[in-house]
Amino acid sequence: MDAEDYRLRDFLTRTAQPYEWREAGSPEAEQFLEQLGLRDATLPVLVDGDDVYMEASVEKIAVAWGGLQPPKRTHYDFVVIGAGPAGLAAAVYAASDGLSTMVADRDVPGGQASYTAMIENFFGFPDGIGGAELARLAGRQAERFGAELVLLRGVKGSRMKDHDQPVELILDDGSEVTASVVLAAPGMEWRRLDVEGIDELLGHGVYYGAGRSEAAQCAGQGVVIVGAGNSAGQAVLNFGNATARVTMLVRGDRLEKSMSKYLIDRIREHPLIDVHLETQLTAVHPNGDSVAAATFADSSGKSETRAVDGVFLCIGGRPHTDWCSREHVLTDRAGYILTGQDLLRDGKLPDCWPLDRDPLPLETSRVGVFAAGDVRHGSTKRVAAAVGEGSMVASLVFSRLAELGVAL
Repeated sequence: MDAEDYRLRDFLTRTAQPYEWREAGSPEAEQFLEQLGLRDATLPVLVDGDDVYMEASVEKIAVAWGGLQPPKRTHYDFVVIGAGPAGLAAAVYAASDGLSTMVADRDVPGGQASYTAMIENFFGFPDGIGGAELARLAGRQAERFGAELVLLRGVKGSRMKDHDQPVELILDDGSEVTASVVLAAPGMEWRRLDVEGIDELLGHGVYYGAGRSEAAQCAGQGVVIVGAGNSAGQAVLNFGNATARVTMLVRGDRLEKSMSKYLIDRIREHPLIDVHLETQLTAVHPNGDSVAAATFADSSGKSETRAVDGVFLCIGGRPHTDWCSREHVLTDRAGYILTGQDLLRDGKLPDCWPLDRDPLPLETSRVGVFAAGDVRHGSTKRVAAAVGEGSMVASLVFSRLAELGVAL
């Protein structure tokens, strides 16, 4: 499968859009195209009711569904950068309290949570809820209260004249808006793995992250999943439950260091999951333009090469904070954003802080710019915690607006 085809399927899955996937060249796909008179159509083809999109792409489908529109306002009370759980929660509460609110994200809603097939320990959902479904519902809820979601376009820069002036934000498409208060909640991005063969096979059998759509396509196949966090554990179970033969590679000496017990128990009981501790992926081997095998080695140096149909890297992420230095937002050594009392050193505020008051909880070193979710120093990397931080920022917005003299 071409990398762009994978991206389109991933887009449909992570936006919780029900769909049926027919692999190109399969009898089912050929018959389907024949019935539609599209035998010679340029793939991929997406059929949505009476609408047919040839050479379909994420951007083409987003436009057809009414997306990729410019912001409706030039100024907002509150702009949220990032549509993960923290950002969406902030948008829901801010918009429901009457604030003009915009959410911008260069991806689809949900952040890392949208890759999770089932969140089983989220408050209020005893039977669990899919990450993509949770994000879809939260996005709808935010829009119902009047928040504007600008998706597949992020914020690439900003200008701030003075701490008592609105922040000017520049979007990826060149659109510009101003905001009285900003929340930075861009989440994490997958940590890259420097292993022979990975870069050449990305999108062709090697993928960062693993979702439900990939598991369903790998029924009866052999796959390698690298990682030891909850996202990796959930992915392993998804593939095993879809009858894939799973080899799980864990760098540490035990799963308990980074994975919830309920996942560990299920993995150990699953007959199709083979866990290798203290083991690392060392090479991925191609067969033409697809993956054919993977080599891994344990701590003693013993190496094994195993034929596989897919390699999925669930090795966690790093905070999406490369922009912080140019925006004068302070971070810790690992790149996580410092907020509130974490900005103090020996009881003193940083030299760049211009006000007499201390930073508000979750406020960054840049006045009026808050941070929440996975990017924040000290965050617990849990969906419920991110939702709590986002809702907390929504209440703090009013303190900042009052400071600016904004009448509501």
